[in-house]
Amino acid sequence: MATTIAAPAYWKHVLTVLSGAVGAQALPLLAAPLITRMCTPEDMGAFSVWLGVAAVVAIAATLRLEAAMILDHSNYHQRICFSVVAYAASAIAVGASLLAVAAHLLGLPIAAQMSWVGIAGVGPAIWMIAYMQTTLAYATSKGAFGKAASAKVWAAGSIALAQLTLLACGAGGASLLIGHLFGLAAGLFAATFLLQPPRPRLSLLPTVEARRYLRRHDAFWRFSLPSNLLNALGGQLPLFMIGARHGALAAGLFALTQRVLSAPIGLLAASVLEVFKRQSVLDFRAHGNCRDAYVYTFKALCLLGIGPSLVLLLFSPQLFAWVFGNNWRAAGELAQILAPLTFLSFIASPLSYVFAVAGKQRLDLVWQVALFAMTVCVFSLPGTLQESIARYAIGYSLLYLVYLRMSYLCSQNSKVLA
Repeated sequence: MATTIAAPAYWKHVLTVLSGAVGAQALPLLAAPLITRMCTPEDMGAFSVWLGVAAVVAIAATLRLEAAMILDHSNYHQRICFSVVAYAASAIAVGASLLAVAAHLLGLPIAAQMSWVGIAGVGPAIWMIAYMQTTLAYATSKGAFGKAASAKVWAAGSIALAQLTLLACGAGGASLLIGHLFGLAAGLFAATFLLQPPRPRLSLLPTVEARRYLRRHDAFWRFSLPSNLLNALGGQLPLFMIGARHGALAAGLFALTQRVLSAPIGLLAASVLEVFKRQSVLDFRAHGNCRDAYVYTFKALCLLGIGPSLVLLLFSPQLFAWVFGNNWRAAGELAQILAPLTFLSFIASPLSYVFAVAGKQRLDLVWQVALFAMTVCVFSLPGTLQESIARYAIGYSLLYLVYLRMSYLCSQNSKVLA
C-alpha cells in the first residue's frame, strides 16, 4: 500500500527547520559584505583551508553514529551514542592537533600555510563541530526542530558578531578563525541548554556498552563514515588543490564562491532533509519502502532550487561585485560556471539519506570513490582556474545524475541494487 504524505504537517516541519536555517545562513551572508571589505581574499583563503580541514576531520570524529541516533530512539542507546561520540571526538581531536603541529614543523603544504593560532584551534574546532552535529541529530530524533533551529541561529550570529568585532579591532586574518571558534562554543552551549541531551559517560577506554553499540551500528562507521569522509574531502579538495596550485588569492575567491553556493543547500535543502529523514524512516518501517516520501521531496526540491540556480547562472558576476566589492567579481564568474552543478547538488544531497535508510551504504561509498577520483583527475590536469572549475562541474553533474537514479531505486527497495 502506498504511503500517504500529510502535506500540511510535512511543510510545517520544513518551515520550522527553515526558520533556523534562514538565520543560520542569512546572518553569515549579511555579515559577508562587511567581512570581505575588512579582510583580503588571501585571509579568506587561509581561514577556509583551516575550516575545511576541521570540518572533514570532524566527520571522522562522529564515526557517523549521529545518523544512527535517528534510527535508535531509546534514551539508553542515545546516551551510549553520545558517550561513544565524545570519546571518539576527544581522541581524534588530540591526534589531529599533534599531527598538525608535526606537519607544520615539517613544512607540509596545508599545515605550513596555517598560523600557530590555527594549529592550536584545529582540535577544539573538530570536537565542537562533531558534538554539535550529534546534538542536532538528537533534536531531529525527538522532533525538536524549533529548538535545533534556535541553536543554529545562535551559533551563526555569534560567529558573525565575533568575526566582525575582531576585524574592527584590527586583529587581522586571525579574526576569522578566532571568531569561528567563539561561535561554535556559543552554539554548542545553546544547543545543550535548549535540548538537554543525555550526558555522556567518559572513560579512558571504550566500555562494554560502547563496543556493543559500535557492533550494533557497524554499517555506519564501516560504510557511511568512509563514504561521508570521501564526500567531505571531495568537497574540500578543490579548495586545497586550488590553494596549492594557484595560491591563497585563488583559494579565497573559490572559498567565497563555495560559501554563497552552499547557502541554498544549507538554507532550504537541509531543512527539507531533516523532515525527509524522519518521514523516510517511518515509511520504511511501515511499508518497506519510502518511494512516496522520496518523490514528494524530489519535487519540492526541484521547485525550491530552480529560482536561485537561475539567478546564479545569469547574474553571478554582477551580484558578487555589487554585494562583496569589485575585488570579488572573479568569484562571481566561478559561481556562474558552477550554477548547474549547484542545482543538482541541491536536489541530490538531501535525498542521499535514503541509502542509510535502505541499508545500501556500500553503493554510496562506491559513488563517493568515483567522485573523489574524478576530482583528483580534474584538478591535476593542466589549465587555468576557470578551465579546471568547468571540467569539475561537468564531471560532478554527470555523477549526480547517476546518484539520483541509484537513490530512487533505493527508495523503492529495489532488488536491482541488491
